[in-house]
Amino acid sequence: MSVYSMTGYASAQHTPARECAEGDARNTASSRLGIEIRAVNSRFLDLSFRLPEELRGCEPALRDKLNARLKRGKVELRAAIDSAGASVVCEPSTRLLQRLNAIQDNVKAWLPAAQPLSVAEVIRLAVDESAPSKDWQAPALALADTVLDALLSAREREGARLAAMLFDRIALLRTLAAKAEPLIPQLVAQQRQRFLDRWSQAMALTEGQATSDIAQDRALTEATAFAIRIDVAEELTRLASHLDELERLVKKGGEIGKRLDFLIQELHREANTLGSKSAALELTHISVDMKVLIEQMREQVQNIE
Repeated sequence: MSVYSMTGYASAQHTPARECAEGDARNTASSRLGIEIRAVNSRFLDLSFRLPEELRGCEPALRDKLNARLKRGKVELRAAIDSAGASVVCEPSTRLLQRLNAIQDNVKAWLPAAQPLSVAEVIRLAVDESAPSKDWQAPALALADTVLDALLSAREREGARLAAMLFDRIALLRTLAAKAEPLIPQLVAQQRQRFLDRWSQAMALTEGQATSDIAQDRALTEATAFAIRIDVAEELTRLASHLDELERLVKKGGEIGKRLDFLIQELHREANTLGSKSAALELTHISVDMKVLIEQMREQVQNIE
């Protein structure tokens, strides 16, 4: 399966086919339906709709379509119906003029102060008369499928870019871990020498005041505590395990964003512990470099579905 980003944008328009009689200028006007979907990252699936009155009845069906194909993200669907008839001057029919004249006379009989119809108002009414009423539900649902397909393609392309970035950062983290592993025997050897030095110093300081066994116990206790503090082998092992799981999930794809986010937190914890246990400047630098890479991964993982 692919890795999908939660961010994306897609839009499409639909102009219905028109059937008009030859030479009938009143039917040259047409309407165009447009739908666009915008999506950004979110912890859950958050849907919102901005629909014209003609499409209010479509909202439940549109919501079902989005719920069926999207898992996470803040998603906004906008739809609009643009009428080209507003820019077309239609000649009012004789029948319409007769009706308007009769209605106007009836209104003025009851409301003498009423303003008469203007030419612009008559033309607008003629456009409304020539534009046939249309049920937009079926075209809107079909167009929504097209836009949703385009949105998923856009999210898949962005997801592929995010996956490539994650693979790159995983490889860099493995390289840093490989640099840290040889430092552990060196630190152990340094600690062994430090133990011998401390033990010799303790023996000299306690001469005549404490037995050699007491001095040796004191040195052993101090050396053991220090050895435990600088031992980062366990952290490196866990870090490698988390990287393996990250790589497996990204290759698997699908709905992996929340699991990736959890693993990033675990990686950050191991890198922090590695830095806090550091007994060498080089190991400290490695820990800082790891945390920079992990933070870059965390920012991008927030966008994965």
